[in-house]
Amino acid sequence: MKNLVLAAMLVVFASSATLAADTVVLKAKNGDISFNHKAHSDNLKDCTICHGPGKPGKIELDKEKGHALCKDCHTKSAQGPTKCGDCHKKG
Repeated sequence: MKNLVLAAMLVVFASSATLAADTVVLKAKNGDISFNHKAHSDNLKDCTICHGPGKPGKIELDKEKGHALCKDCHTKSAQGPTKCGDCHKKG
């Protein structure tokens, strides 16, 4: 019985680690921004929209680039947050 409980706990732990990896956190002066990477990639289906040409990698954003990329896309698509406090969470 202990082995069954241990196995179940390991499955839950491994699953939560996999799901957590879908969340990306970008550090910002006025509050961290977190978003679900898998949801964005599934919806957009084109990595170059956010990552640009070439092999996708970490995106380096400053305020202007972030707003141009994220906020403008959310506004144009009428999906996702566009207000400051909706993206920037102070913890």
